[in-house]
Amino acid sequence: MVSETTLRPSQLIHPIFIQEGKNIKTEINSMPNFFRFSPDLAMKDVEEALKLNIKNFILFPQIEEKFKDKNASLSYKKNNLYLKMIQSLKKEFPEITIITDVAMDPYNIDGHDGLVKDGKILNDETLPILGKMALAQAEAGADILGPSDMMDGRVGYLREILDKNGFIDVGIMSYTAKYASCFYGPFRDALSSAPKSGDKKTYQMDIRNAKEALLEAELDFAEGADYLMVKPALTYLDIIQSIKQNFPIPVVAYNVSGEYAMIKAAAKLGWLDETKAMIESLISIKRAGADIIITYFAKDFCKLNLF
Repeated sequence: MVSETTLRPSQLIHPIFIQEGKNIKTEINSMPNFFRFSPDLAMKDVEEALKLNIKNFILFPQIEEKFKDKNASLSYKKNNLYLKMIQSLKKEFPEITIITDVAMDPYNIDGHDGLVKDGKILNDETLPILGKMALAQAEAGADILGPSDMMDGRVGYLREILDKNGFIDVGIMSYTAKYASCFYGPFRDALSSAPKSGDKKTYQMDIRNAKEALLEAELDFAEGADYLMVKPALTYLDIIQSIKQNFPIPVVAYNVSGEYAMIKAAAKLGWLDETKAMIESLISIKRAGADIIITYFAKDFCKLNLF
């Protein structure tokens, strides 16, 4: 009766990893009980989530190496795996909210979020590629675009392209404070998208910086972001709270793959109660100020019927 913090299914986003094929369900080794699906089984995963009152989904594609190139050109080609999945989901389940990933790394042979030349990430040259990708996703039926690339100026660039092409109602969920974290490892396993060389520290945030997050949020807000995201969540609760206190739009926290894997691994060894650890971690993220949480625990949490 007096609990200050509540977490409802409507505030959760369920991630879905997709791959080519039919009737394929591949468990991700570093993410126990989480899977990569072929499109037909991804549809069934959405059906299961809807029965738990989860209506928000974020999609990530695994792309075969033979289709990758320097310019991530597959990302905006009509009828690619990702765009067809968006179209199919919106046709079958018009009531759901589909959030996309706008970044080059799943399609880029270098495994980076931006265009690579002579070992350097080219910020401004990446923006037109992201623009083509974003427009293709909006045309396919995406409700909210999630630029996860961390290129400077990309929120304003994408907003202008969307508006010029009549997609004024397509939102932008900006990866605002995306830190150069070690907790993304299992996710990169799932998509085979780890950088082939170097790291992402030149465009993702320094883990030691807090004030920088407010600067990034201020820029994204001014450029037209509809949501501000903090990633990872558990090791950046202070950043979630700070952004929530300073900006009037929804704050999203990404409870990332490494955070999921830690709890799963400790529970397997009998060191933690998995259910209690999951609840406590998700409530801590919500208590810190997150309005919305992307989490691999979404279905498990909703099965408990705590709300």
